[in-house]
Amino acid sequence: MKSYSVQEINEILKGVIVGNTSHNITAPEQLEVANETEISFIGNKKYEKLWQSSKACVAVVNEDISIEPGENKAFIKVKNADLAMSQVLELFAPPTPIFHTDIHPTAIVDTTATICNGVRIGAGCYIGPKVIIGDNSTIYPNVTILDESTIGKNTVIWSGTVIRERCIIGNDCIIHPNATIGADGFGFRPDPQRGLVKIPQIGNVIIGNNVEIGANSCIDRGKFSSTVLGDGCKIDNLVQIGHNSKLGKFCIMAGNSGLAGSVTLGNGVIIGGSASIKDHTTIGDGAIVGAGSGVTGDIPAGKTMLGYPAVEARDALKQWAILKRLVNESKNK
Repeated sequence: MKSYSVQEINEILKGVIVGNTSHNITAPEQLEVANETEISFIGNKKYEKLWQSSKACVAVVNEDISIEPGENKAFIKVKNADLAMSQVLELFAPPTPIFHTDIHPTAIVDTTATICNGVRIGAGCYIGPKVIIGDNSTIYPNVTILDESTIGKNTVIWSGTVIRERCIIGNDCIIHPNATIGADGFGFRPDPQRGLVKIPQIGNVIIGNNVEIGANSCIDRGKFSSTVLGDGCKIDNLVQIGHNSKLGKFCIMAGNSGLAGSVTLGNGVIIGGSASIKDHTTIGDGAIVGAGSGVTGDIPAGKTMLGYPAVEARDALKQWAILKRLVNESKNK
């Protein structure tokens, strides 16, 4: 079991220790359930009230905390407790699954594929013709990478993922289990004789560097050209990104949200959970779409939108307040 003193952890965090504890720290845990050998964190002042009843011996806290640690307890004060806690979690992280051989004997790797230095490929994988996998990437068991796709350096692809033909994945990406990259876009047109006619989807998906894609998310290939995710995008579980959508850098999409076809997101756009974005919509840099909202038109840069259909946040809050007042008035009649 890993164990550290508060001083050893602070050597990594470079914070300021307030108080002291005789306990060695064996694990990180949330405030409410931590025991006396565990470290927690307080990233917001509203959680300070939980410290008094917490058994944690140490908490990583922001510099503006207004309480004291107490007897045989300590705080490590830092500028940003959330970021510092990520370093603590890395310190205690268990090892990743073991590879006994770099390429498992049950993996099928086409003879025309290029497998660079330090690549690991797990059991039951299929690596198709002319695939390129960059240095030090890890392909966990039962991943399928189809013809002419390219995987960058230091990328991790978890089990069950399917990467369709001709897709391009950048460096330092993480793709979680059962994600699908490059499935056909949803394109059909009615025909009097044949019913719904499928429109061929002949493009691909291009994913930048340092992108993370959650489990069971789907990113469709372009009808023509590419569906694109810029560097640093973070995509949650169960997210749908439609064909020919373009995401700028550092966009965030929370779980169950979705983009229809040909949506454009600027840099730093945040899409809340279960929000849906109409096709051919453009959302400007830094805009925020609240959870459960439905976007039916373009959004200027920097705006925050709420509701269904989505309107500016302050207008949505006014509308909700008026509705609540009307409901209360009708009840009192």
